Amino acid sequence: MSSLLREQLHSIKAACQQGWNMLRHQGPGQIQFWFIALGVGIASGLAAIAFRGAVEWLQTLVYGTPDVNTLHSFAEHLPWIWVLVIPVLGGIAVGLILHVATPDGRVRAVADVIEGAALNDGRVEKKAGIASALCSWITLSTGGSTGREGPVVHIAAMASSWVANTLKVDGITGRDLLGCAVAAAVSASFNAPIAGALFALEVILRHFALHAFAPIVVASAAGTVINRLVYGDVTEFVLPGTTTVEFYLELPAFFILGLVCGLVAVIMMNAIFFADDMETRLQKRLGLPYWLRPAVAGLLLGGLAILYPHIIGVGYETTSLALTGGLLMHEALVFAVIKVAAVSITMAGRMGGGIFSPSLMVGALTGLTFGHIATGLFPEVSSAFTLYALAGMGAVAAAVLGAPISTTLIVFELTGDWQTGLAVMVSVSMSTALASRVVNRSFFLTQLKRRNVHLAAGPQAYLLAMFRVQGVMRKPTDDNAADEDACLRMIEQELYVQATATLETALPRFDKSGVAFLPVVTLVEDKPVLQGALFHVDALKAYNRALAATAKEEHR
Repeated sequence: MSSLLREQLHSIKAACQQGWNMLRHQGPGQIQFWFIALGVGIASGLAAIAFRGAVEWLQTLVYGTPDVNTLHSFAEHLPWIWVLVIPVLGGIAVGLILHVATPDGRVRAVADVIEGAALNDGRVEKKAGIASALCSWITLSTGGSTGREGPVVHIAAMASSWVANTLKVDGITGRDLLGCAVAAAVSASFNAPIAGALFALEVILRHFALHAFAPIVVASAAGTVINRLVYGDVTEFVLPGTTTVEFYLELPAFFILGLVCGLVAVIMMNAIFFADDMETRLQKRLGLPYWLRPAVAGLLLGGLAILYPHIIGVGYETTSLALTGGLLMHEALVFAVIKVAAVSITMAGRMGGGIFSPSLMVGALTGLTFGHIATGLFPEVSSAFTLYALAGMGAVAAAVLGAPISTTLIVFELTGDWQTGLAVMVSVSMSTALASRVVNRSFFLTQLKRRNVHLAAGPQAYLLAMFRVQGVMRKPTDDNAADEDACLRMIEQELYVQATATLETALPRFDKSGVAFLPVVTLVEDKPVLQGALFHVDALKAYNRALAATAKEEHR
């Protein structure tokens, strides 16, 4: 009897171990994983709603407005000194938080989540991430001219990283958990379930593998339910009735609008990068502590807000005015230019926030300006000029994000207008085709390239940077190790590679020298000390295995 009991217990233990291994290594393909995805989706959705509520609460507190959706109208009547001082105080608080909690004084956002998905098994930083969430909360509440999607995406990524680390899952499952969290956060933030799921696949994971699709959709749906329980089933923007395109004569105008929006998106992105470089050079020249950088940006923003309160915060009120035709052509043009300047100042000042909402605002203003011109020149073959604002909103945002599919859908879900799909798709396709050839595919991937992280070209370009030489080398005590005397002679000829280098550095040296192996050294008082040897064949095998694993993940 006892023998039978032990046998049953052993079987149960083996089954549990098998189930645990299946969850860790094949989770996305299992029904059980969907429940985990649901839990991650609910947590991420709640976090996104909490962040949005926190911004509204603090914004109401500091500006004294009863309705944050009409913030700029209210700010017009505030004393100018208050409009000036609030962003400065917010900048000081942001600078101090970044000084204490981050090594580089930089706010984490979507680009860091993309990097975590590609290079860190779906994990992101925790301490710097929490600090970044606080900084973005303060920035958005005190006049910063950015959006809330960047912070909520990174907050959701931290939640998924905690789950992944707790369960000790592998890279594939970690990335899928990350996709679930991001999809839920975007869906909860914008009430856009379809776009939330596709954003996670298109922008964050950067593949459409079937094994990831189901759990991500489950999480996205959970985020949307949470949004609708809190805010109701309403769209962010309400359009003035149904708009239709005057087929087919009007379609060329939307092709041209797409090209214009692509140029505007490129100008906007380059303005942010230019402002960042300028502020960095100025900071070094003046010897300004980097924790004061956000305060200086806040001072510039406050000065702009005195004349143009439209730049304060997310800017949905101005975007709504553009979509409903509530602005004259010169107003739309001026506000678009001022918004680009405000976004550049905010992001170059390292104040936090996302780029999506500003790109929606700039796009709507650009489209409205173009619509006024187009309908004025050809009134007999034109639809409502507000349709151009809708198409422009999608076109600029898609070019900035490098995400034509999810951006097209999020525009539809934000407005509830599915009748104008052809006009939006035409404009989006032209803008992304143009912008992706001028910048490095998107704003986020260009940000990473500026940090020397090259993801735009795909796994074949960035996988080499994931392998340290010391992890692939053969030690002197290993079988088939390199001849020590030969290694020492090569070191004398300065033909070696450091142990901390990556295969990205080592492989070009093989191509240049034509040798079968390279000595691996560490520098002790600037003198190379032999640690082992990196064989060309071992480096290529490691690279090929990584490529095969990536291909397997993307085609499961």
